[in-house]
Amino acid sequence: MKEAIVSAGPRVTIHDIPIPSPGRDEVVIKVVVSGCNPKDWKIPDLVPKYEGNSGDDVAGYVHSVGKDVYEFREGDRVASFHQMMTPGGSFAEYAVGQAHTTFHIPKNTSFEQAATIPLAAMTSAIGLFLRLGLPDPWTPVKDGVETPLIVYGGASAVGAYAIKLASLANIHPIIAVAGRGIPFVQSLLDASKGDAVVDYRDGDEEVVNGIKEKLNGRKCEYAFDATSEKGSYTNIVQVLESTGRLTLVLPGKKYEGIPESIQKSITSVGEAHKGDKEFAHVYFKYMARGLKEGWFSPHPHEVVAGGLGGVETGLRWLKEGKASGVKYVFKIGEEGEKEKL
Repeated sequence: MKEAIVSAGPRVTIHDIPIPSPGRDEVVIKVVVSGCNPKDWKIPDLVPKYEGNSGDDVAGYVHSVGKDVYEFREGDRVASFHQMMTPGGSFAEYAVGQAHTTFHIPKNTSFEQAATIPLAAMTSAIGLFLRLGLPDPWTPVKDGVETPLIVYGGASAVGAYAIKLASLANIHPIIAVAGRGIPFVQSLLDASKGDAVVDYRDGDEEVVNGIKEKLNGRKCEYAFDATSEKGSYTNIVQVLESTGRLTLVLPGKKYEGIPESIQKSITSVGEAHKGDKEFAHVYFKYMARGLKEGWFSPHPHEVVAGGLGGVETGLRWLKEGKASGVKYVFKIGEEGEKEKL
């Protein structure tokens, strides 16, 4: 099979390797569409001498399953999160997903749409409900009870999914921070519940003042920083309560300037925290049901031409900051295989 290997730059080369075999709790997927994320170019740039298949968003057909897998069979339409920094990434004709991070794609959802979900949506869910400890959508905040939440980077896939999931849990007001993607972010917010957006392009001081203005005297105990760079978290801590909770998305950073009194956590699907596996198993099923019933939606996407040959272009566009309110995906395989009955 063909596999795209990413190195610093980003630079991508195509190699021929054997089709992977599944571990006991794994699913091998014939990739139709792969998504990408900013970390797919950041890791090769930050890790010395890194060369690897950094893709983690998979959508396609089940090719084979491990001996302990019971929910999936050959031919099923599925999407999956590939475990970060391990072999079998999604920039290939076949990829590996763990059973608990794989979910069935409803018939009303395309492979392109499904490929926008795994990493970004699960990062958002873990950040909101495990790291910040906010109420789950099936035990939502009671009407009339305000739970202010700052979402920094609201137009990113992670930020947008955080807004969608928080809204399902009736968490309001949501104060989102965005730039070019503000019209998209506004479409996700509910102004009648106090939701609002602040433009980061006005500068740090205006961002801080803008968040304070939108909070309108409310105390904010929760913040989801889907950016975690360029001053985002230092802006947040100027408006977050001193005993508040802040979750960030980039591991390995020092995050200087955050008071010790603020409970800081890192939201990463690749981190091994107690309960993450069970959480992912439940939430991916919840999201799939939402796709089927229409109350949960995928992120807007743009197909980058060229299949695996387009991976370098897509990652370069991400690095150059061209994406706003859209997720780049790559069409790698063909649709049309018959599902097993």
